Amino acid sequence: MLEKLRQFIADVVSSDAHENQAFDDTGFRLAATALMLHVISLDGEPSAIERAKLHSLIESRFELDPGTADRLISAATLVEGEAVDLYHFTSVIMRVVDEPGRVRLVEMMWQLVYADGRVSEFEENVVWRAADLLAVSSRDRMELKRRVAGGTATTDTTV
Repeated sequence: MLEKLRQFIADVVSSDAHENQAFDDTGFRLAATALMLHVISLDGEPSAIERAKLHSLIESRFELDPGTADRLISAATLVEGEAVDLYHFTSVIMRVVDEPGRVRLVEMMWQLVYADGRVSEFEENVVWRAADLLAVSSRDRMELKRRVAGGTATTDTTV
């Protein structure tokens, strides 16, 4: 199964046909979920609060039923464990996601970072690095962090 996931990611990354696909492309969902899993795994095993927040974000923003969200998170867990860097995921996202979608993804990452009430320096750093790879401006990053930290994150339901 792991080999199938590796091949799937390789196909997504190398395929030029994905450049014009919709934002909710399956490859994008897997890459985005793996990136978010990476964020909440940095300071150890994700807490129950972080896992619940991830599941909630995946369901609402990707408009998935709970079972599909579970399967996506399971697949992303395997892929995330095999990745060597953030570029593995952000390159897939950059191919299929427009700028507003990438900004919303960074907002989701901040929501995960703040979900357990503790922000580690590692979590903060990886969000900044991922945002940079996703071409989200420093100004937007700071505004998103401020909004999420202040509890005023947008309520847009789709990424």
